[in-house]
Formats: sequence, C-alpha cells, structure tokens
Amino acid sequence: MEKKFTFKINHDSDIPKYQQLVNSINNAIAENILAKGEQLPSVNSICQKNQLSRDTVFKAYSILKEQKLIDSVPNKGYFVAGETRKVLLVLDTFKAYKEVLYHSFVDNLADNIIVDVQFHHYNIDNFKNIINNSIGKYYKYVVMNFDDKEVASTLTSISNEKLLLIDWNIHSKPKNNYVFQDFGKSFYDALKQGKDLFHKYQETVFIYPPFTYHPKETLEYFKKFCSDFNLKYKIIYKLSDFNLQKNTAYISVSDRILGMFLEQCREKNLEPGKDIGFLSYNETPMKKFIYKGISVVTTDFNELGIKAAEFVTKEEPMKIYIPTNLITRESL
Repeated sequence: MEKKFTFKINHDSDIPKYQQLVNSINNAIAENILAKGEQLPSVNSICQKNQLSRDTVFKAYSILKEQKLIDSVPNKGYFVAGETRKVLLVLDTFKAYKEVLYHSFVDNLADNIIVDVQFHHYNIDNFKNIINNSIGKYYKYVVMNFDDKEVASTLTSISNEKLLLIDWNIHSKPKNNYVFQDFGKSFYDALKQGKDLFHKYQETVFIYPPFTYHPKETLEYFKKFCSDFNLKYKIIYKLSDFNLQKNTAYISVSDRILGMFLEQCREKNLEPGKDIGFLSYNETPMKKFIYKGISVVTTDFNELGIKAAEFVTKEEPMKIYIPTNLITRESL
C-alpha cells in the first residue's frame, strides 16, 4: 500500500514550524513517498490545514528550492525537482585515515545522495547539538562513536533503521546497526603476525600519550601479547619519558609520535628496522613512503567506507566487524 504524504506540525515543538515543513518534505522524498515531478500542497492549503502563516510556508519552500529539492512553476505551484537523498556523516576528527574512509564512503554512493559531514571532536555538547539539530533532515545517519555515557541516549532520537554506528563499539546497543573495528583481540592477532619481528629487540614499548582517545582496551591486549610471547615491555604515558633507546621496538597510536620518533632517530643516528623498531597504528596513504616505509597495524578504512555506503543504499540491517591486520615495512 502506497504511503500518502501529509504534513504533521507539532505546535509545541522547539523546532521552528518552517523547519518542520522542510524536514517533512526531505523525509518524504528520501523515503519515496514523494516522487520526482509530484506536485506539493499549495501554500494556502498548508496554511489552512496546519494553522500556519503564509510567511512560514514560503520560507520553507524557499529553503527547499535553494537545496534544489523542489521547483516552482508560475500559476501551477510547487513540484518535487528530484530524488535527492541527504545523509549525515558524523566523524570524530579529520585525520588522514578518516579521509580514506570519507572518500571511500562518498565514492560508493549514487549521484543523487548528498553527504553532509560534521565533526564532534569528542565533545559531548558538540555531539548533542549536531544530532539534535539534524533530526528529520536526513535519510540516513552514519555516526562515529566515542566514549561518553550520553552518546547512546542522544542517538535514541534517530530510528534504528536510519542509524549506522562506525569504528568503535562503545556505548552501542544490541539493536544498533554497525561497522566496527576490533581494538582488542583483532589487534592481538595482528601483533601475533609479527611476533618474530618483535623478538629482534630487547624490549617493546607502547606509547599512549595523554592527548589520545584511542581505546584503552588495546593496552590490555598489548600486555597479553607480550606476556604470551615472553617479550619484555612497558607502557609510556608521558611524552617526557619518550626517549629512544637502541634495541627497542615502539608501538604508537599517534602520528605526532611518529614525527618525534623520526626526529630522535636522526639526532641519535639510529636506523629504523635495524637499531630500533616502530609500529604505527592506522594506515595512511603516506606511511608506505615515509622514510623507507612505516609498519602499521590497521583496519581497512576503505572497506569500512564501502560497507557504510552499502547501509545507505540498501534497506538491510548491518552488523559487521572489519578485520585488523599487520602491514610490515622497513621500520620494524
């Protein structure tokens, strides 16, 4: 049975009435309730049925025309201009590997899908503003999780079939759709692939700086890996303690640390992969070219973007973990 388009205005809502009209038409187009070329209700009929002023309706229609979702024909009225669907992509920060994810996501979407990108920067107030101001404006929502107890409650305003959580399984619910990477056992399994390389060195040091938001679960599996394979290890939390020592392998979750590592190597005349080892978290396009190549432990951000695009284009549930792998280069 075909759905019929009707406006539902909540006169008690904090959302402006013109925005409610915009959201209603956006949703109706995204869900194929309104098709290309279909005529929209007249300004007068909307005013009469919903107790709205003409200025309110004109403002809504003007916004939709600017978005190229509707068009007007003199003496005939307003019509749906296309089948454009808007998607909201919420990321934490824009780093090199997030750029890989973003381009993979966008490149695998149809031409009629427009992506708006927002960044929460691990700030819950910023996150809540992004989500609350987006309700009703988008066909699908792809959201990068982070560790704050209010994340889950904030996302309850989005219907589950429209929401995809990506990257980190934190504060998610069993019913949620997701494409995650595993920061625990999958990381451990990736390190196992290079256990012989770590045995080249007298000690393995994990650098976990105070400015990182990387899941601490990784530290526990690092300790388990070292214990299981009889590797001497320690964890550095303060940058002041980061002083390169010969015959030591370093693991870092921050590209800022990679720069410091290479600088100290030059100052101390240490050769990565021979005198000293380095393993970086997260592949970026440049790491295969930096120095003689930087070894990485990473998920496939290109695949993560492809799967997120699949969620947008297919009306199917999605619950997927993208594997984490070790890519060995000269630095280790």
